[in-house]
Amino acid sequence: MSAVNSTMLELGTKAPKFSLPDTVTGKNVQLKDFRGNKALLVMFVSNHCPYVKNIKDGITEYAKDYLPKGVGIVAISSNDVENYPDDSPKKMKEDAEKYGYPFPYLYDETQEVAKAYKAACTPDLFLFNEKHELVYRGQFDSSRPGNDEPVTGKDLREATDKVLAGEEVPEDQTPSIGCNIKWKKGNEPEYFG
Repeated sequence: MSAVNSTMLELGTKAPKFSLPDTVTGKNVQLKDFRGNKALLVMFVSNHCPYVKNIKDGITEYAKDYLPKGVGIVAISSNDVENYPDDSPKKMKEDAEKYGYPFPYLYDETQEVAKAYKAACTPDLFLFNEKHELVYRGQFDSSRPGNDEPVTGKDLREATDKVLAGEEVPEDQTPSIGCNIKWKKGNEPEYFG
């Protein structure tokens, strides 16, 4: 398992558009569906990555706490399912149901959405304000597989609380770390590796 840091997309970046199928409902979900939210969290995750597995329950708890406060949340998997069948849409649906995800879990088959966000790892978290401007990209918290730190979502929760309070999110942010996105052969972005 090789660990990769997030690319730390420039703060203020407008959320790139997406239109992807939700593996649970089969419906297409688009960026514009989140207009009117006070904030939007876009997460790049996968089923099999130990870093994501470590925080899955924490992500669900975060969602249960913040969806009622007007935070839009969407998870996206962009992994190559031919070489990583555990990340197939069928398995994504099973995972979403197992963990009770109260948010859409979208499949980015072409990997173009991951590239638009410069997503590098799973989990890779992007928090946008109500204008869909990037205010936070960093770790969920300092918990990692095997480091015995509790999963609290501290970093993401603090950033979200600031956005909801209309305050500035500090720019000193710790990158997320996780498994690299499993790019299809020949489809790797210029920022990979």
